[in-house]
Amino acid sequence: MHISKLSLVNYRNFRNAKLTFRKGINTIIGENGSGKTNVFRAIRMLLDDNMIRAAYRMDQGDFNRSLSSWRGHWIIISLEFEEVSPDESVQSLFLHNTGDLTGDPVTRASYNLIFRPKKEIRLRLAALEDGNRAGFAAIRDEITISDYETVITGRSSADFNDPATYKRIVGDFENAIFSPETEFPEIGAVVSKLMSISQEVSFTFVQALRDVVAEFHNNRTNPLFALLKNRSGNINSQEFQSITAKVKDLNESIEALTDVGIVKGDILDTIKDTAGEAYSPTSLSIKSDLSDEANELFQSLKLFVGESGGGHEGPIHELSLGGANLIFLTLKLLEFKYRKAQPAIANFLVIEEPEAHIHNHIQKTLFDKLNYADTQIIYSTHSTQISEVSNVESINILAKAGNNCESFQPSSGLEGTAVRNVQRYLDAVRSNLLFAKSVILIEGDAEEILIPALVNKVLGISLDELGISLINIRSTGFANVAILFHEERIRKRCSILTDLDAAILDTTPIDGEPEADAIFRAKCARSAQVGADRKVALENFCSGNPCLELFLADHTFEVDFVKAGNSRAAKATVNQVYTSPPTIAAANSDFDSGDLGRYGRRILTMANQEGKGWFAILLSKYITSSTVIPRYVLDAIFHAHPMPSTEVWFNILSYRLSLQDDIFTSEEQLKDFEAKLEQFRKSNISFQEIADAMLILDENDAINPILARFR
Repeated sequence: MHISKLSLVNYRNFRNAKLTFRKGINTIIGENGSGKTNVFRAIRMLLDDNMIRAAYRMDQGDFNRSLSSWRGHWIIISLEFEEVSPDESVQSLFLHNTGDLTGDPVTRASYNLIFRPKKEIRLRLAALEDGNRAGFAAIRDEITISDYETVITGRSSADFNDPATYKRIVGDFENAIFSPETEFPEIGAVVSKLMSISQEVSFTFVQALRDVVAEFHNNRTNPLFALLKNRSGNINSQEFQSITAKVKDLNESIEALTDVGIVKGDILDTIKDTAGEAYSPTSLSIKSDLSDEANELFQSLKLFVGESGGGHEGPIHELSLGGANLIFLTLKLLEFKYRKAQPAIANFLVIEEPEAHIHNHIQKTLFDKLNYADTQIIYSTHSTQISEVSNVESINILAKAGNNCESFQPSSGLEGTAVRNVQRYLDAVRSNLLFAKSVILIEGDAEEILIPALVNKVLGISLDELGISLINIRSTGFANVAILFHEERIRKRCSILTDLDAAILDTTPIDGEPEADAIFRAKCARSAQVGADRKVALENFCSGNPCLELFLADHTFEVDFVKAGNSRAAKATVNQVYTSPPTIAAANSDFDSGDLGRYGRRILTMANQEGKGWFAILLSKYITSSTVIPRYVLDAIFHAHPMPSTEVWFNILSYRLSLQDDIFTSEEQLKDFEAKLEQFRKSNISFQEIADAMLILDENDAINPILARFR
């Protein structure tokens, strides 16, 4: 038996989210604050015996914050299981008084935590006439958290993620429409606390490794103590009896020490001298507190470890953070193995962000081998190393969306070949593709090197600050990777940035021209045809998909870079590429000509001669704050990140302001713009006003065309 789906409705970060799981190993990835911990908490409230009480102590803080008011709403946490055992004892657990054992065995089952208003409130809402907003508001205002109840149900048939189902069962709050019914069989039958699934499964939770040393010092969380406690019931009674006898002898020996007896007598004499005979204790002893109980003896045991490369064994606090974390994780896995050895209808191992301070190679090796028979493993991670060894079909991605968090399944709706193509790409290319807020896909080394440099020099910020990941797919093919970005899968913006490869000169053959020119002309014609075909194919691929958009250089990145007005940067590389004075002169003349055919051919020749990647590195040294970002590159950036926040614009404009000293802007102008910029940051003036102010400050500033697109 394994979890196949988790539905979360109105629970903490999640207004409405669905996560899907498979047998074996599953991965949850997401940025900080995307709800990974809350996902695990939700699962634990249904399956972890240590968290069951929390299910019955929910309050208003557990409701999703995007609700206009939590009053009247329900929190629903629903687990679905697949491959339920046909064993009679397991079947009876999932029938929940809604059937008998004479029917077909249950293979799919549900288990739900529902936090809802008590029946009295539900009856009052059910009695309202449709559209009675005033009556609804009056009832709602009176609701307190004490009017709520927690029920656990099973064998439900409702799709809790369907908004229409929620409105029908819970109510249409916007229009004040409530069903006259208060009980809905489709939410499942109430499960007795005596029939809790948590008592029948093996469930181990490994929390995020934030302060391992503190965990070892706390007997409640010390994994070594948990292991020893687990084993203590198996100790041979005769073997333990001999240990007890030794402890008692040791205690008596300590108490019989001469100095102990003297101190005891001195204490009694001093008390009598101080308080008198009538108020002094009748007896007093100094005894050894060394316990002869197994549990307490085990608490005195400490783990000593020697890290590789040395013979010294030291306590946990002397280890490196990575070493301590690895030991802690190992002990928790052993704890799971001990639990797994006990009879259970299913085994679950849930691990939260295990990668902290653990070396990259250990991460990959450890979790590549983390596989236990008959066990479903779910772990969350920030690690690209761990995500690389995860099966794309077993990944859930969490992402923040305002006050809510959303969940994506990157393989949803894809068939076998497409899934295998994506999996091969993720296995081969170490990228943060799945972790990105938004993505620009490229296929060239020049774009990979120069676009980040352009953004940094012109805008004064990084692509990371915009939440954009630049992913070089190289020869994988855009469609094989971009297929991930879809409303069914990863609902994030993705820009595809490539070349149209339109010819830079007339491709009509010329009789008698030099052979090299004829070859180049023919090559341009072939590239133009390939580019036109690529454009049609990618436009068709992106059509109807709001997540994807195509952005094309008219020719190639290098040519369009010069065409945008950056011939000066291109000329600066000439002496790095050529040594012959005539060739240097010819190259400079080409860049000064303004002729697309001449400067286009020259920049391509230089890039091919040096290698596109190395030439891009040369060119990047001459990018300055006045370099022009090609329009199609800007379009791709601002599709991935449609409208930068006020704080991002403030940082960009502050950076541009810091450059004004270099062009001898008056001190008065600078101070005036600085004051307006601070007003913009406080939302006291509009974007239009600060853009106009920038234009007045310096009409030639490279930021003005960028600001103009947002006016």
